[in-house]
Amino acid sequence: MNQARKTYVLKLYVAGNTPNSVRALKILKNILEQEFQGVYALKVIDVLKNPQLAEEDKILATPTLSKILPPPVRKIIGDLSDRERVLIGLDLLYEELTEENWQESDNL
Repeated sequence: MNQARKTYVLKLYVAGNTPNSVRALKILKNILEQEFQGVYALKVIDVLKNPQLAEEDKILATPTLSKILPPPVRKIIGDLSDRERVLIGLDLLYEELTEENWQESDNL
Protein backbone atom coordinates (compact mmCIF):
# COMPACT_ATOMS: atom_id res chain seq x y z
CA MET A 1 0.00 0.00 0.00
CA ASN A 2 1.55 3.31 -1.08
CA GLN A 3 0.46 5.90 1.47
CA ALA A 4 0.86 9.62 0.87
CA ARG A 5 3.21 11.08 3.45
CA LYS A 6 1.70 13.46 5.95
CA THR A 7 3.09 16.96 6.17
CA TYR A 8 3.39 18.18 9.74
CA VAL A 9 2.91 21.84 10.66
CA LEU A 10 4.40 22.61 14.07
CA LYS A 11 4.79 25.66 16.28
CA LEU A 12 7.27 25.79 19.14
CA TYR A 13 6.57 28.50 21.69
CA VAL A 14 9.63 29.58 23.69
CA ALA A 15 10.45 32.38 26.14
CA GLY A 16 13.69 33.91 24.90
CA ASN A 17 16.93 31.94 25.18
CA THR A 18 16.24 30.21 28.49
CA PRO A 19 17.95 26.85 29.02
CA ASN A 20 14.62 25.00 28.68
CA SER A 21 13.77 26.83 25.45
CA VAL A 22 17.19 26.14 23.91
CA ARG A 23 17.04 22.47 24.98
CA ALA A 24 13.52 22.05 23.58
CA LEU A 25 14.52 23.51 20.20
CA LYS A 26 17.65 21.36 20.00
CA ILE A 27 15.76 18.16 20.88
CA LEU A 28 12.91 19.01 18.50
CA LYS A 29 15.26 19.66 15.59
CA ASN A 30 16.93 16.31 16.27
CA ILE A 31 13.56 14.51 16.29
CA LEU A 32 12.43 16.30 13.13
CA GLU A 33 15.59 15.42 11.22
CA GLN A 34 15.39 11.75 12.22
CA GLU A 35 11.64 11.11 12.08
CA PHE A 36 10.11 13.62 9.67
CA GLN A 37 12.72 13.65 6.90
CA GLY A 38 11.71 16.99 5.36
CA VAL A 39 7.93 16.68 5.57
CA TYR A 40 7.39 19.37 8.18
CA ALA A 41 7.14 23.11 8.65
CA LEU A 42 8.32 24.50 11.98
CA LYS A 43 7.68 28.01 13.26
CA VAL A 44 9.47 29.08 16.44
CA ILE A 45 7.57 31.77 18.34
CA ASP A 46 9.22 33.76 21.12
CA VAL A 47 6.37 34.70 23.45
CA LEU A 48 8.45 37.55 24.90
CA LYS A 49 8.56 39.19 21.46
CA ASN A 50 5.08 38.09 20.32
CA PRO A 51 2.85 37.74 23.40
CA GLN A 52 -0.30 38.23 21.30
CA LEU A 53 0.43 35.00 19.38
CA ALA A 54 0.73 33.05 22.62
CA GLU A 55 -2.50 34.58 23.88
CA GLU A 56 -4.36 33.80 20.62
CA ASP A 57 -3.20 30.17 20.76
CA LYS A 58 -3.89 29.89 24.52
CA ILE A 59 -0.28 29.08 25.42
CA LEU A 60 0.11 29.16 29.20
CA ALA A 61 3.63 27.76 29.63
CA THR A 62 6.85 27.53 27.66
CA PRO A 63 8.30 25.67 25.97
CA THR A 64 5.15 24.32 24.29
CA LEU A 65 5.09 22.39 21.04
CA SER A 66 1.84 22.64 19.12
CA LYS A 67 1.05 20.26 16.26
CA ILE A 68 -1.32 22.07 13.93
CA LEU A 69 -1.46 19.62 11.02
CA PRO A 70 -2.41 16.87 10.51
CA PRO A 71 -5.43 17.02 12.83
CA PRO A 72 -6.09 16.74 15.68
CA VAL A 73 -4.23 19.71 17.16
CA ARG A 74 -1.97 18.52 19.97
CA LYS A 75 0.15 20.42 22.52
CA ILE A 76 3.17 19.12 24.37
CA ILE A 77 4.45 21.21 27.27
CA GLY A 78 8.02 20.97 28.54
CA ASP A 79 11.56 20.68 27.23
CA LEU A 80 10.66 17.69 24.98
CA SER A 81 13.33 15.50 26.61
CA ASP A 82 10.96 12.50 26.77
CA ARG A 83 11.32 11.42 23.13
CA GLU A 84 8.67 8.69 23.31
CA ARG A 85 6.12 11.12 24.76
CA VAL A 86 6.88 13.60 21.95
CA LEU A 87 6.50 10.93 19.25
CA ILE A 88 3.21 9.75 20.74
CA GLY A 89 2.02 13.36 20.96
CA LEU A 90 2.83 13.86 17.29
CA ASP A 91 1.03 10.61 16.34
CA LEU A 92 4.25 9.01 15.09
CA LEU A 93 4.51 6.21 17.62
CA TYR A 94 0.84 5.20 17.75
CA GLU A 95 0.94 2.80 14.80
CA GLU A 96 4.13 1.15 16.04
CA LEU A 97 2.64 0.67 19.52
CA THR A 98 -0.57 -0.72 18.03
CA GLU A 99 1.36 -3.21 15.91
CA GLU A 100 3.45 -4.29 18.90
CA ASN A 101 0.30 -4.73 21.02
CA TRP A 102 -1.25 -6.91 18.31
CA GLN A 103 1.85 -9.07 18.12
CA GLU A 104 2.03 -9.42 21.89
CA SER A 105 -1.65 -10.33 22.22
CA ASP A 106 -1.29 -12.94 19.43
CA ASN A 107 1.47 -14.62 21.43
CA LEU A 108 -0.61 -14.99 24.61
